[in-house]
Amino acid sequence: MGLISSSFTPNGFISLDHEREYTEFITKHPDLEAVEFLIVDPNGVVRGKWGPADSLKKAFQEGVAFPMSLHGLDVWGREVLETGLRKTAQVLLQTFTPEGDIFACDARQILKAKTAEINARGLFPVAAFELEFYLLEKPGKKEQEMRPLGAGEGPDRLRMYGLDDLEEHARFFNMVREFAEMQGLPIDTIIKEAAPGQFEVNLKHRADPLRAADDVIRLKRLIQGCARARGLRATFMAKPFIDYAGSGMHVHCSVLDRDSKNIFSGAQGRKTLESAIAGLLRTMPEALILFINTWNGFRRITPGSYAPTQAVWAENNRSVALRIPASNSENMRLEHRISGADANPYLVMTAILQGMMEGIDANEVPPPPIQGNAYEQSNAPQLPDDMDDALQLAMRGDFLKRALGPELAKVYCELKRAEIHAFWQEITPLEKSTYR
Repeated sequence: MGLISSSFTPNGFISLDHEREYTEFITKHPDLEAVEFLIVDPNGVVRGKWGPADSLKKAFQEGVAFPMSLHGLDVWGREVLETGLRKTAQVLLQTFTPEGDIFACDARQILKAKTAEINARGLFPVAAFELEFYLLEKPGKKEQEMRPLGAGEGPDRLRMYGLDDLEEHARFFNMVREFAEMQGLPIDTIIKEAAPGQFEVNLKHRADPLRAADDVIRLKRLIQGCARARGLRATFMAKPFIDYAGSGMHVHCSVLDRDSKNIFSGAQGRKTLESAIAGLLRTMPEALILFINTWNGFRRITPGSYAPTQAVWAENNRSVALRIPASNSENMRLEHRISGADANPYLVMTAILQGMMEGIDANEVPPPPIQGNAYEQSNAPQLPDDMDDALQLAMRGDFLKRALGPELAKVYCELKRAEIHAFWQEITPLEKSTYR
């Protein structure tokens, strides 16, 4: 019998951090038949292995053996030498060395450590992700036959925030909500986005950035599985269609103190919020290769495309990289809008936390917020629109080392360099048709 995706089963999701969680889980699901052991590489690609139900206990007691070189695979699953998963449970793994130490190139471990570092200061970041994606018609034999649902049916099919499109695909979204609830995945709102077949699913806030990033990995798998069950395909590719908007991954962040009070609330809190924004603006150019981590992702960063092109901020303005959404003082937060939907949520979250804390610690003051359309601000600092330029900025600076640690910073940059070189070696059909 073939494997049934965990997106369609009520077996939920567990962490191996606490034996109590394992005991509660296996007691609740005694009919478990299989386990998917998941691990996320630096590119945000989920890799792993399948095991029988009894392997879950062994995994808890002894761990699961994976080669550490898994974190040195490029986006196609090839090793980059220069860097030196019936009824099923999902188990998100963490990588340790043979000696039992945290493996410094595991993006999930890095975010976990960064969160713990901030928690030790009596600060508790709160985060929520918003994820955009396309629903595609049943794929044909050729990749170029990718076609978003409703494309070619007139401009009205864009219908941003349209309810008809949600109704049309109600069975799909009801399935998503049903299985999300079974897995304890906190889905909030679902929105029709700015292109045919494009939608956004928002996750609820968590006072744990690691769990919030885990939610993204689980949501992607669930959406893709539900799409397959409906005879469709879902893609989180940052820019699958030149003529339509790309897909982003927005992150909402605030910070609580030991008394669970939002440090961004009130008059003094506003200054703290602006310092966090200042730190994020300053570090954004160097961190861009984390936020836009694919060659295709840089196609999304074009003026008027609903994707930010400049390191600027504003109040309730969706054309900027950093936005302060309209809210009351208690819920004051920032929204980080630059990342592509295909970015690694662990690395994105780590870089955001690092930039925020650096700005807060130094009491940084940001430039004035922009007024009006950010794409029309000729004197605003432009972000690189090319993957190689972004990589060079990251490699010349120290931010990635401060955020990720020197080992993962080096590995990540080598992975991106190998990816760039692979695209440089491909002659596009347009070139061939032009320069005969």
